[in-house]
Amino acid sequence: MNADREAASVQVEPPLGRPPGGAVPGGAAAAPGLDEARALELLRRAGVGRVVYTVGALPAVLPVRFRLDPIGGVLLSTEPGSELARAVDGAVIAFEADEVDGADGTGWCVTVLGRAEVRRPSAVPGARAEIRIAPELVVGRHLAPDAA
Repeated sequence: MNADREAASVQVEPPLGRPPGGAVPGGAAAAPGLDEARALELLRRAGVGRVVYTVGALPAVLPVRFRLDPIGGVLLSTEPGSELARAVDGAVIAFEADEVDGADGTGWCVTVLGRAEVRRPSAVPGARAEIRIAPELVVGRHLAPDAA
């Protein structure tokens, strides 16, 4: 990862272990970041996340079920010829999952940035393609209660 891209990422989501600067969207104050191990632990227990990618240079966000592989890669399942499979193969994309209390805004958020690889299914009828996002940057943070 080059320094320019890493610096740009830091402005949006600070790397793990460094205190975040500023507030999170919606006005809630950001609490200290989570280390990578804790962030991945939280991510493992989330049921649904969002994959963020581009289609024709426009942003696309898709809620998906997922799982993590033993080294923290995010694994998604899709139809072999789907728009998602075509759009992400070889691209750097983002994946985010969170758990937020609707009453007070507390919770956590984990974002994984990395290159996606589409693994084509076997010739078995009905087999699905697997997308693996290789983690290049894992950012996690707690969300503190809304100050309002």
